[in-house]
Amino acid sequence: MNTLPAQTILKEKAQKKRESLSDSEKIENFVTSQVIQRGLDKRTAKAYEFDLKQMYMWLGEHQIPALEKSVAEDYLNYLMNEKKRKPSTVIRKYRVLQYYLEYLFKQGELADHRAITPPAAKIEEAKDDHILSKSEIDVFFASMNREYENLDQEFRRRVCLRDIVMMKLLFFHGIEISELLRLEISDYDKKTGLLIIHGKRGKTRQENLFSRELKGKMELWINDHEYFEKDNGYDHYLFLSKIGKPLSMKMIILIFDKYRVLAGIEKEYTPKDLKCSMRKYARELLMEECG
Repeated sequence: MNTLPAQTILKEKAQKKRESLSDSEKIENFVTSQVIQRGLDKRTAKAYEFDLKQMYMWLGEHQIPALEKSVAEDYLNYLMNEKKRKPSTVIRKYRVLQYYLEYLFKQGELADHRAITPPAAKIEEAKDDHILSKSEIDVFFASMNREYENLDQEFRRRVCLRDIVMMKLLFFHGIEISELLRLEISDYDKKTGLLIIHGKRGKTRQENLFSRELKGKMELWINDHEYFEKDNGYDHYLFLSKIGKPLSMKMIILIFDKYRVLAGIEKEYTPKDLKCSMRKYARELLMEECG
């Protein structure tokens, strides 16, 4: 009698276990591994969970047995054409579905996965939906500078200085938040003004800090760095919290929200929106920053 190799049996058992997972369990596992364990904001976890539950409800209502690329595209087109959802909402759900399908494929729960084609008609409409206006950008950074100048406690001034440097790196240099969190003190060369950025999959690139004002604040922050060091193995990170630990994605969002509110900006933008806004105002704002 032929017997299957042990490795094949284990694979088949693992596949059956994955197939037995309910939709809610798949969502929970995805949110845990892709959101919570990566230190992302709780609001992000709730938004991902809500979007995916809504999608599975639609599958059930239309008696669609399984999720795949074409089904995901049909769902997005349904949201766009029948439910008349806002462009920004459709694009956000598109991104969540893209991440989710990639996750299912890596877990062996999808036989094949190719990138979802987003609803083309909504892309152009959504581009400006999450971009800060020129006046909003001006008042955002003005609120940070005003607080920095008016604070009378030296440690709070150092915290504010750190926040200014981070937000200006996000905006003027388009650095991803994950890249910002990976920066180390040794990545910045004071003499040349060059900053080494560590991207995904070990890729690196250099950014030249073109602004004298930003260079000056970067050097001030590095000089003040010792006040945040706690000899706990994290001192090499460029940006530290008040207790000497690396900042998280959630903390960056909270910092951004603080100054957004101080600036009187009512719309709930994100740090990513600040980063993306640079594309629209690049030439004008670069001239101002370097002038």
